Amino acid sequence: MAPPETALYPPVVAFLTAQGFTVRGEVGHADVVGVRGEEIVVVELKRTLNLTLLAQAVQRQGITPSVYVAVPRPPNKARWLRAQRDALAVLRRLEVGLLLVAPGGRVPVDPVLHPEPLPPRQRYPRKRAILREVARRSADYNTGDSVRRKLVTAYRENAIHIAVCLQARGPLTPRALRALDTGDHTLAILRRNVYGWFDHPARGHYALTPRGATELADYPELVARYLPGPAADERGE
Repeated sequence: MAPPETALYPPVVAFLTAQGFTVRGEVGHADVVGVRGEEIVVVELKRTLNLTLLAQAVQRQGITPSVYVAVPRPPNKARWLRAQRDALAVLRRLEVGLLLVAPGGRVPVDPVLHPEPLPPRQRYPRKRAILREVARRSADYNTGDSVRRKLVTAYRENAIHIAVCLQARGPLTPRALRALDTGDHTLAILRRNVYGWFDHPARGHYALTPRGATELADYPELVARYLPGPAADERGE
């Protein structure tokens, strides 16, 4: 069981005092305030790292940029840090420090993060991938945060388009499929056959598998969108 917040207070006070701060508790709604000349450090104490604690830390940044949150040190620090990787990324982005406190421990206060400025950084390969994915989707067929239905990515939508054409017209060549606007990735999708939807019954021709026919029923909107109308025979080269 995590120690109470009051048990975190003495080690944090000793930690700041050793660095030359004059420390007081419960100042201006802050749990711990340390002053050294004109420098102010604020520490918010909680038993767990949670959204309430982060909100309090952000509020305290109106007093000083040097704001820490302090939580009990877990028994397995390395495992805890791995589990809290996303939370640590949020702390860095918020420029909030983190202290792990072990009352009575060999190292009573372990500063894991310091409140240092973090310049904005865009991951340009990820940005380009997002732009490309959105551009290649014909519409929005997903519900945000849905876990019951498989996501309709641009790749899956392209595969569905191909499958619908094969279901409606029978075996076709990649060239004939591209003539139905299945796109430049048609041959790669047929060859990779990620979903097990495609068969290769004859040289140069591809057909829909029973599995593909069954799973198409999960995407009625896309089937209706890509179902071709009456056309001349397009099964040849």
